[in-house]
Amino acid sequence: MPPITHAQKTAIDQALSLRRDALNFHEAWPTLNSQDEAVPPFTWTELERQLASLAATAQSALMASDLVSATRKQASFKPPEMVLREILCVAGALMDESFVPSGRSEIGEAPMT
Repeated sequence: MPPITHAQKTAIDQALSLRRDALNFHEAWPTLNSQDEAVPPFTWTELERQLASLAATAQSALMASDLVSATRKQASFKPPEMVLREILCVAGALMDESFVPSGRSEIGEAPMT
């Protein structure tokens, strides 16, 4: 069997970290056995569109697509309530007028190196 490459080790570490995060979330927020009504279904595209619409700045609106994409990629590995929490965090960040993406201080300014 060939040795594990650095890229494979990184991928394994990321998967284990994601699993730990999901298990920790389940521990803090056990699944409820309630008969509550489910939320109406909506698509990732609709979520992205609404988040962009709610964004406080044009720059934040442009980030909605990347943030929804990142959330979507990992959603199947997380409990639904954890995904909901992440969506709420994304919404809060995008709606915050003082939110500036990492590495940028103003719209149009190049990332800091």
